Amino acid sequence: MALPLALSGQDLIGQARTGTGKTYAFGIAMLQSIGKPRKNRKKPRGLVVVPTRELAVQVSEDLVTAAGKLGSRVLTVYGGRAYEPQIEALKAGVDVIVGTPGRLLDLVKQKHLDLSQVTTLVLDEADRMLDLGFLPDIERIFKLIPAQRQTMLFSATMPGEIVALSRKYLNRPTHVRAELESGEGEATPQVRQLVWRAHRMDKIEIVGRLLQAEGRGLTMVFCETKRACDMVAEQLDTRGFAVAAVHGDLGQGQREQALRAFRNGKIDVLVATDVAARGIDIDDVTHVVNYDCPTDDKTYVHRIGRTGRAGRTGIAVTFVEWEELTRWKMINQMLGLDFAEPEETYSTSPHIYTELNIPEGTKGVLPHANRSRAGLSAEHIEDLGETGRVRGRGGRSAGGRRDEREERPARTPRQRRRTRGGREMAETAPAETPEAELVEAKSEDTPAIFSTDEIQDMAGDKRTRTRRGAATSAIEQALADTPETPVRSTRSRRAVAEGADVPAKRTRTRRTATQAEAVTEGVTEAARPAVEPVTAPAAEPVTAPDTGFRAASDPGPEPSFLTTPPPPARKEPERIIPPSPFAVIFQSPDLATDDDDIAPSAATERKQQRRQSRGGNRRRAG
Repeated sequence: MALPLALSGQDLIGQARTGTGKTYAFGIAMLQSIGKPRKNRKKPRGLVVVPTRELAVQVSEDLVTAAGKLGSRVLTVYGGRAYEPQIEALKAGVDVIVGTPGRLLDLVKQKHLDLSQVTTLVLDEADRMLDLGFLPDIERIFKLIPAQRQTMLFSATMPGEIVALSRKYLNRPTHVRAELESGEGEATPQVRQLVWRAHRMDKIEIVGRLLQAEGRGLTMVFCETKRACDMVAEQLDTRGFAVAAVHGDLGQGQREQALRAFRNGKIDVLVATDVAARGIDIDDVTHVVNYDCPTDDKTYVHRIGRTGRAGRTGIAVTFVEWEELTRWKMINQMLGLDFAEPEETYSTSPHIYTELNIPEGTKGVLPHANRSRAGLSAEHIEDLGETGRVRGRGGRSAGGRRDEREERPARTPRQRRRTRGGREMAETAPAETPEAELVEAKSEDTPAIFSTDEIQDMAGDKRTRTRRGAATSAIEQALADTPETPVRSTRSRRAVAEGADVPAKRTRTRRTATQAEAVTEGVTEAARPAVEPVTAPAAEPVTAPDTGFRAASDPGPEPSFLTTPPPPARKEPERIIPPSPFAVIFQSPDLATDDDDIAPSAATERKQQRRQSRGGNRRRAG
């Protein structure tokens, strides 16, 4: 019905069920009006705007098939691909452009695409473009096209926004509706619909048994979110089914790889969001599963419309959870279905096997003998020159697996330059460096006079020196440096108050006495040697071996380069080790004098006030 009107050049609004051939209705008329291509004509004459990339690829393939005899040049323009091939094709000349609104406006902004000679404009799946928020982009495209044009608008449903858009931009359009009844959005009659109320944790088991039904062909499973798509695809893959996912988070190469594998039969289960619910025409789709309940009646119609196309029959199974019953009742009422109260269903329910023709005893895991599909890995990924970041499954590369053969580039060796004082070591280094450095005769760390025990230790005696000697000297030095605690002279307050001449008591603080006792005890204990010193016999004189150390008064022979001097004696760092954690080694000096009175505390003042008040009360009573 729409073809004669489109051939006559009138504006047209086409409304029909999905799968009834709307693409050829506007494609044949547009190709006929454009005619054969010409060498001097490089700007496009026909423009088809579609909402999704997958639909753009499908429409362009159908137009290429329809233009086989005419030889019209059809170009597909959408995001996710490289700009260069599309720009080169536009420079060579095209007749029809099929694309998404975003990439079309990008090419127009870069001045690679000129729409000033477009004579035919087609909006396919216009309601879906409005749902995706493409209305401002569509209005900008209308302004770039000449006013003298033929506009055709096709959609499966006709909401109020589409009617308002047609009144604004179409010139006296003819509304053609291929419906048997007046109700719009009616489901395809060739599709057998089953609606079950299922539990969320049991739905994947029901799907696993449904996929083993007799006579089942290709199957599409629709989910509401991208995460749910990945989860369902992963679980079905672990159960042995040849499955792939399609959603917006995947790269364009992966999406087209999954659709090609699905069309070629390498996989038989496609899990997708509503991206694949519009206009995707794939033969032999026998089952459609609504894993998540649709949001509205239009989404339900388009989902189940993927099966039962072109006169074929199909089965659509919808799962409704308990919290989704209200939403489903609205969809059921809008479409006039008979599933107001879905039947409660589990994976062990007997009616699943009878209604879906599933063999008895089937489980949710596919047997190894029935796993005959090649799988998604058998389909190659086309290099599309994708723009932006490569979005992969689970954060991986575009192929879904990490390429282990990729080698990291070799690191360039780092050139280190050793400098001293701003100049390189090669300039400042001496010509010949001795293997061992000489030890200076006078050293601040080495004492000038050595005792007998120290000489024996340096001579190689195996007896070890303990650190107690160092600790003892450190404590003695700390006590010597600590100022003495001044002796305070105190008088009793009562004596001061009465004015009596009482001699002051000279007392020391308890803290200082405790400190002195603790330090004295620590010094006594530290002074005890852990190993009794061995003294040399008095008759024989003790001679120190030649270790390279000389006293200040004895310069000794000059060092020779032939003899290797011994390493310098290692001096232990001095450490202050208090014998008790409660001992105070350093104490700040007390600046108080003997004439200063100690300030009373708050408790003492309160006691004094109470005494004074009691004394006053007694005087009054007396």
